[in-house]
Amino acid sequence: MSSPRDIPQTQALNNEKLAGSPGGHHTFLVPSPIPTRRTRTTHSESERARDGPELKGVVKDFCRQKGHGFIIPDDKSAPLFVHISDVDGEYVPKPGDEVSYKKFLIPPKMEKYQAVHVVITHLNPGVSHETWNSPVPHPDTTQNQQ
Repeated sequence: MSSPRDIPQTQALNNEKLAGSPGGHHTFLVPSPIPTRRTRTTHSESERARDGPELKGVVKDFCRQKGHGFIIPDDKSAPLFVHISDVDGEYVPKPGDEVSYKKFLIPPKMEKYQAVHVVITHLNPGVSHETWNSPVPHPDTTQNQQ
């Protein structure tokens, strides 16, 4: 009689192939129960947003180290969240930069909007802008400069 701890041979072979484990070590692959932003926001949802209207706004704040920020829409509605992966272009957004973007509901609750396909249309004059290729400043040095 087999015990509940025995792994059926087919399941063990399947797990071995998926996990790339050595022949004698069999484990179950359990997906993480917590969906990340990247797994929730699928490519198709982002593409659907591309078909929507182009909106304009101003960058409220953006932290390159944290990878996100907020945009104030021109209609002065609630600020929209923007993720670093949704910013298109050469420059890192800075407060006061004018941007164009598309918006869509953030899954899974679909209660709040997020800005995607964000493009800087006008750089804020008098502000030092960095490109994505420039080194990321250390958080302590950016606080001392302000």
